Amino acid sequence: MLSYRHSFHAGNHADVLKHIVLLRIIRALQQKEKGFFYLDTHAGVGRYSLNTYEAEKTAEYQEGVARFWQRDDLPPEVADYLAQVKKVNYGTQLKHYPGSPLIAANLLRAQDRALFTELHPSDFPLLRNNFKQYENVTTKRDNGYQQLKAALPPKERRGLVLIDPPYELKEDYDLVVQAIEEGYKRFATGTYAIWYPVVLRQHVKRIVRGLEQTGIRKILQIELALRPDSDQRGMTASGMIVINPPWTLEAEMQAVLPYLVKTLVPENTGSWKVEWITPE
Repeated sequence: MLSYRHSFHAGNHADVLKHIVLLRIIRALQQKEKGFFYLDTHAGVGRYSLNTYEAEKTAEYQEGVARFWQRDDLPPEVADYLAQVKKVNYGTQLKHYPGSPLIAANLLRAQDRALFTELHPSDFPLLRNNFKQYENVTTKRDNGYQQLKAALPPKERRGLVLIDPPYELKEDYDLVVQAIEEGYKRFATGTYAIWYPVVLRQHVKRIVRGLEQTGIRKILQIELALRPDSDQRGMTASGMIVINPPWTLEAEMQAVLPYLVKTLVPENTGSWKVEWITPE
């Protein structure tokens, strides 16, 4: 189908949550000197202008990253996230937003390595161009799910896999679980982070049930809601499911999510949760 374009949604509340979680995992991996491998299965273009027609049409970033831009009360986890956004902005105005690939690429050390895959025929050339100067980054036009077979286990034996599909098709909710099963067989000690939207709660329950049935342990669910679940059109919440999370992640997110809800949802309709789908 390939009609989804993240340029319409860059910097929104879902990106805020996703990228804070991504950063906390990368920071934990960096606690050891040994290198790690990062795989981004649905990379997009990696960098987004917030002055384009697409971004201005929805202006979702105004209710996401922009709400932190001028604040001076940021918790450390949010300050770290905003610092990564400011790396791609010159001056005091918010004009650009880094996708997950660029956030990760800018943090890679010499001993670390990344693979970014994107299938969209218009997005992949932009992705390739955005990272041609990064020596330890490889870009590939491919079905990202297939890379959990092809690229794992990594030679580093340490790593993070981010799975962030567009969920254009209902099948994506099942394909995510299948991909995790394939990856886990090859790389059981890796960390896997799955982003999901809450449009219909039954779809999220499908992923959760599927993961429970795999028998995999240590699965943490992190969710930020703007408003209660609804059967009306539109995303009410988003979340991250993390397999083999760093031991620090649960407490970090419990500390930062109340601040995110307060800042992103001034209407006081928001909520959050951090809970184990399956414990250790």
